[in-house]
Amino acid sequence: MKTKTVFFCRSCGNESPKWLGKCPACGEWNTYAEETLVTGRQTKATRMSTGDSAQAVAISQIESEQEPRIDLRNTELNRVLGGGLVPGSLVLIGGEPGIGKSTLMLQVALSIPEFRVLYVSGEESRQQIRMRADRIGISNQNCFILTETDTRNIIARFNELKPAMMVVDSIQTLQTDTVEASAGSITQIRECAAELNKLAKTSGIPVVLIGHITKDGSIAGPKILEHMVDAVIQFEGDRHYGFRILRAVKNRFGSASELGIFEMHAGGLREVTNPSEILLSQRDHAVSGVAISAMIEGLRPILIETQALVSTAAYGTPQRSGTGFDLRRLNMLLAVLEKRAGFRLGTKDVFLNIAGGLRVDDPGIDMAVIAAILSSAEDIPLDNKTAFAAEVGLSGEIRAVNRIEARISEAEKLGFGRIFISKFNLKGLEKGKHSINIQPVSSVGQLFSQLFG
Repeated sequence: MKTKTVFFCRSCGNESPKWLGKCPACGEWNTYAEETLVTGRQTKATRMSTGDSAQAVAISQIESEQEPRIDLRNTELNRVLGGGLVPGSLVLIGGEPGIGKSTLMLQVALSIPEFRVLYVSGEESRQQIRMRADRIGISNQNCFILTETDTRNIIARFNELKPAMMVVDSIQTLQTDTVEASAGSITQIRECAAELNKLAKTSGIPVVLIGHITKDGSIAGPKILEHMVDAVIQFEGDRHYGFRILRAVKNRFGSASELGIFEMHAGGLREVTNPSEILLSQRDHAVSGVAISAMIEGLRPILIETQALVSTAAYGTPQRSGTGFDLRRLNMLLAVLEKRAGFRLGTKDVFLNIAGGLRVDDPGIDMAVIAAILSSAEDIPLDNKTAFAAEVGLSGEIRAVNRIEARISEAEKLGFGRIFISKFNLKGLEKGKHSINIQPVSSVGQLFSQLFG
């Protein structure tokens, strides 16, 4: 076997034959590390995989069959995975430290007593895992704990136990003796993931990998790690809030636009089946600057609360701040209000907040943002039973948004009496289907006149 020395960027995984001070791919400084690769083994594996036994088959001759699923007894996680865990699949779950990745997977492993689950931990001791299991409060005799980092020993215990599912926490702590590199390096992560991927495919047993992320939010390790796995699930959330969002970034067995919502408690993660009721605040009296928007996250309609505060700039230069909303889009909407609707906000401080700690990218909340800003600027409260669902264009027009039926139905289900939409969304809406009052508008000026007269 031949060996060669290469340099890998620890930030993005870019490869170089020599050391570089600045990575040309990601622009980070002092991230290149030297590693030794064994090339003979890889060449032989490549030659074996391209043998003459493979035959080309017409796609019409391939039998179409539905992949069986393993019910994880967790509605939100099942939804994100596309209906459950597919046997033989390799799933990667990433997220910030302390966000709840290990808690979620241990909770899932303890919730399926009819299956034998192997939980491999390279970060915690058995006593630490037992303490977390006691806090979760679920007992399961078929959940086995293995504290090991050597993939050879992990595979040996896997073959002895023959579990129906395996969880590895985390992929960055594993190491294999086939390469000479430290645990967590680019080469070790790639080789360990390849061995576990082969184990999952040959045995037909699903393997869930827990992965660390870098400071910019991407999965730590080489980018090929995300290409090797069947699904990449991102665990998001603000540690100052109790809500956690599980989002599918890649899914070969389902939609990549689904998401699940959890609430962190002392006893683990609780599923949030109706997030709209939790994200909407309950107030004793009406307050200006608050508007309710019907947004779409993945395939799920959610009602969220948009809060705005407009005040006179105290230090001459007006401030613009957006929490959970794109600041550049906020500046664009403020420019539309000033140019197209005549509202002078150039000397005003404008603060925008999406309640609940959510990060929203749906343009369908534009009209709610404008309504909240106008309500705060005029100091006139909006009706707390009014919702908004429309996009705002640069010319001040109210544009149509997708899946308007789902947005209207969600608002109607939660007892809202009126919803503002674009008049261009009226096409295709079935008359008399909804009991909620649908108010179509075409411009920002028309919206203001209907809200404030």
